[in-house]
Amino acid sequence: MTDAKPEFRGLPSVDALATTLHAPGLSHAQIVDIARSAVDLARVQIGQGKDGDPVAIAEALMVSSMQRTLRRVINATGVLLHTNLGRGPLSTAATQAAANAASHYSNTEFDLSAGERGSRGAHTRDLLKLLTGAEDALVVNNNSAAVLLALAALAGNLSVPVSRGELVEIGGSYRLPDVMRASGASLVEVGTTNKTKLGDFATALQVYNCAMVLKVHQANFEIRGFTASVGVGELAPLCTAREVPLVYDVGSGLLDSHTPWLPSLPPWLGEEPGVRQAIEAGANLVMFSGDKLLGGPQAGIIVGDADLVARLRDHPIRRALRVDTSTDAALAATLDSYARGTVSADIPFWMMATMSAEVLDERSSDLAAQVGASVEPGFSMVGAGSAPGARIESPVLRMVGKQDLFKLLLENIVPVVARRDRGDLLIDLRAVDPSDDAHVKSAIQACL
Repeated sequence: MTDAKPEFRGLPSVDALATTLHAPGLSHAQIVDIARSAVDLARVQIGQGKDGDPVAIAEALMVSSMQRTLRRVINATGVLLHTNLGRGPLSTAATQAAANAASHYSNTEFDLSAGERGSRGAHTRDLLKLLTGAEDALVVNNNSAAVLLALAALAGNLSVPVSRGELVEIGGSYRLPDVMRASGASLVEVGTTNKTKLGDFATALQVYNCAMVLKVHQANFEIRGFTASVGVGELAPLCTAREVPLVYDVGSGLLDSHTPWLPSLPPWLGEEPGVRQAIEAGANLVMFSGDKLLGGPQAGIIVGDADLVARLRDHPIRRALRVDTSTDAALAATLDSYARGTVSADIPFWMMATMSAEVLDERSSDLAAQVGASVEPGFSMVGAGSAPGARIESPVLRMVGKQDLFKLLLENIVPVVARRDRGDLLIDLRAVDPSDDAHVKSAIQACL
């Protein structure tokens, strides 16, 4: 019988194809797996009457695999805390502290003065107490975990009133009502989407068996117009009178709304709540992120009354949510910059956010002259749900009709992520380290 598909005979074996493939960064096992997939795909294409080239297919698969590998990119989007790009970079001190903790033994849970087992994260806790004025502090792996832990430990199967205007969804995967259900707490919606009053909370506390009141900062969105909300200063006396704790998720991690580490208060911060001010206004627990405005590693930080923090620390799920030693070390180094007053010189986010227009204009003009772009007034954004709607005035480079460069720049050894705008390519240097300007230039020139 004649083979119906004699062209299959020309396909190489998986091992033979694998020996011809070269991809720095991919292991031999990965290359063999790619070769196997390429031969299979070539067989399917040939069966469909197409020209199935296993070598070309394998090369495309290798490029795709290497692009999925976690690697460094240059953020020229103008979004400083870009969630898709890992949010913001750590300070040099935080990076070194994390590396030291990961590459050596450390006193993670060992008291060097007593010569016996100690408390995990004691130094970080001391810094958080110092910087926020809280009685105690606890660190978990992200702010969603902080909210979950607080609800599980304090609310159980009891009710928790929350303003309808604060039932946030972040990033498409975090929805506050879902987290509340997972914790076992029962959500009580109070007020309306645009207006919530103190009396709405008072009624809920009277009608339902409430374990706490939860206030949530509106991240990622704004409500304007005919609006009203209840501040911590109003809620705190009510919660005290009803003997329930006031728990406040401020989200972004602005330690102090007065930004004492800067010469003046940046106008783009708007109404972003400060952790210290929330504690001073009477919040019993305050939760926030470590990797947003704080400028540290991914973490969820809880500060507040010592008895409440102790209940969270003793809850069974707390261990499942704790951070590793490297994260704790990086967070402590970040907080140390605040304690020393060196934030504006240490932490990349604040260095980028406060970079002067003169410096950016000079950098942008130099690059534009070398790549055939124009410079125009534009804006950068904070990102990651912090200071929603706020814009930081910033010059941008516009390359007219060069939107196709967007994908080409992603294929560089160090990919450059830019912005597209109505067929043009936009380059914003605010989140680009000045030492990378030359790489951005060479990457664009290579694509052109």
